[in-house]
Amino acid sequence: MRYSQLFGKTSKSAPADAESVNAKYLTQGGFINKQMAGIYNYLPLGLRVLTKIQNIIREELHKVGAQEILMPALTQEESYTTTGRDDMDILFHTEIAGGAKAVLNPTHEEIVTPLVKTYTFSYRDLPVAVYQIQNKFRNEARAKSGLLRGREFNMKDLYSFHTSEEDLKDYYEKIKEVYFAIYRRLGLGDLTVLTYASGGAFCKYSHEFQALSEMGEDTVFLCEKCRIAVNKEIIDEQNSCPSCLNVDLVEKKAIEVGNIFKLMTRFSDAFGFTFANEQGKKIPVMMGCYGLGPSRVMGTIVEIFNDEKGIIWPEAVAPYKVHVVVLGAESEVMNEAEKLLKSLEEKHIEVLFDDRAKATTGEKLGDADLIGIPYRVVVSKKTLAQNGVELKLRNESDAQIISQEELLRKL
Repeated sequence: MRYSQLFGKTSKSAPADAESVNAKYLTQGGFINKQMAGIYNYLPLGLRVLTKIQNIIREELHKVGAQEILMPALTQEESYTTTGRDDMDILFHTEIAGGAKAVLNPTHEEIVTPLVKTYTFSYRDLPVAVYQIQNKFRNEARAKSGLLRGREFNMKDLYSFHTSEEDLKDYYEKIKEVYFAIYRRLGLGDLTVLTYASGGAFCKYSHEFQALSEMGEDTVFLCEKCRIAVNKEIIDEQNSCPSCLNVDLVEKKAIEVGNIFKLMTRFSDAFGFTFANEQGKKIPVMMGCYGLGPSRVMGTIVEIFNDEKGIIWPEAVAPYKVHVVVLGAESEVMNEAEKLLKSLEEKHIEVLFDDRAKATTGEKLGDADLIGIPYRVVVSKKTLAQNGVELKLRNESDAQIISQEELLRKL
C-alpha cells in the first residue's frame, strides 16, 4: 500500500477527548475514527489489525472442532422475555415496522440456543460447538477507554453443547488452552493470567483472562507461583490461590481480554432444549459460553505495547510487516525504493510504502513511529551512498545499514 493513496492519515495532535492510550494513538495514527461515544469507524490500517486478530482466533478454534456461523445482530424481544433477561439495562430496544419489539443483541445465548435445538434430536448430535465473530451492542452508561469499553464492539462468542457435565468440563478445559494459544500468538502470552471470577447466576466461578497492565481498570490478586489470579470481586470468598492454596497473593492491575462460563442448563431449560439419550429419555443439554473480543484485544495491545512516540505492534497483528520510508525525491532514490518494493512484494511481504512527495523527513519518521509497524526501512541518498538501506526495528533504538539482499534474508 502506497501511503499517498491510503485512506485515513495520521494527525499531529491527539483528540481532546482521548482519555486512554489506545484511543489516543489509534485515532492519531489513522486506525480508527470516533463516530460517537463508544462507537468507532475502523479505517484501513485498523481493519487490517482487527482482521488479523480475528483470523488468529479462527485458526485456533478450528483446531478443537468449533464451526463458524453468523447470527443476526437484531432479534425479537420475546427471546429475552423467555429467559427473563428482557429487563437488562444494557439492552438497546427498538421496534420493527408493524409494531414488533426487538433488541440489538448484547450477547447471543437467546439466539444460539433455539438455533442449535433445531438441529439436535439425540445424543448422536452432540457435542457441538459453534462460534461467530460479530458486533455486539450494549447500552453502557459510560462508554470509555477507547476500544476497551464501547457501546458497539466486535466479539467472538463460542457456544458449546454437551450430553453431560463431564463432557462440558472436558471441552471447557480445552478452551482454556486454546485461549492461551491465542494470546501467545497475539503477543500477550507472557502477560495473560487465568483469573477466577464470580459465576453469577450460572455457576460458582467463571474464568477471566486478564492481561496484566498498570493501565488496567480491573484489580486481580495473583499467585506468582501458579500464574493464577483471583478477581477483586471474589477475594473475600476466595482469598488463596485456587491451585496451590498460597495466600501470599500480589495485587495487580489488569485488562480483561476474555471470559468463559459454564452455563450448565440455564438457557437450555428456558427454551426446553433436551436430547434423547441412549435409553430414549429426554435430558437437558449442558452448555458452555466462551467470549473473546477482538476489538478489545486490539485496544489492549496498544495500551501495553507503546512508547512516547506511538504504537509498537507485535508482528502477528501489525497492519503491515515493513514500513518503507523514502527520503528524497531524486530519481535514483525513487528507483531504488521501487525496486525494493517489488522485491518485498514478490516475497509476499506486506509493505506500507511512504512515497509522499511533500512530507518532510521528520514527518515521515514520526509517522512511522506513531503507526508502529515492526520493521522500518529507509531509502535515501545517504543509504545509497553506503550501498544499502537503513533498517530499524520499532522496539529497538538503533538502526543499521544493510544491503537489500541481507534485508530480504532477515525478513
